[in-house]
Amino acid sequence: MAKRLISMMVIATASMWALTGCDNATDSVDATEQTAETAADSSTPEGKPAADTIDWSLVDSGAKPADPTNYKYPFAIDSQNVRDYADYFKVDAATAQHNLTVSMASNEALSKALDQLSETYVSHELTDGNEMTLIIHTTPDVAASRYDYVLSDDFAKGLVLPIVIQPDGKKGDVKAHGEMVE
Repeated sequence: MAKRLISMMVIATASMWALTGCDNATDSVDATEQTAETAADSSTPEGKPAADTIDWSLVDSGAKPADPTNYKYPFAIDSQNVRDYADYFKVDAATAQHNLTVSMASNEALSKALDQLSETYVSHELTDGNEMTLIIHTTPDVAASRYDYVLSDDFAKGLVLPIVIQPDGKKGDVKAHGEMVE
């Protein structure tokens, strides 16, 4: 039993050395390339890379904004879902009805923004309350901006979802599977 354990440890250690040796060679090449890219990208007087900006014309849905006061919402204003939302977030029924609809359709806007943000994306959140907003947290190298996205899917067509890009690197408060909240 002891011989078997020792031979398994030797094999595992040798495998790790081999893998680490391969990774180190690649890392040194990548580090050199990254230094060269960073030097080439520097375009500000302080030597900092210029901030990436999101091109909102690529996100634009082309839909026209609807009047939320005359909108035919998929949730009845007196439905249990609307009443529960209104009670929980301390808003009136019309705001609850609007926010429920917009929140369910918000992935449309998020996916279009993420197409441009890719690796600079950190997290996102929807604010609840009197004005629902999609806040997208990014790395600091993205320029802060704001855009009123008009939803185009039939479920919420014409409703407006404000999007805010916040380059603060903030991650959400959601715990990973199995983690305990303290």
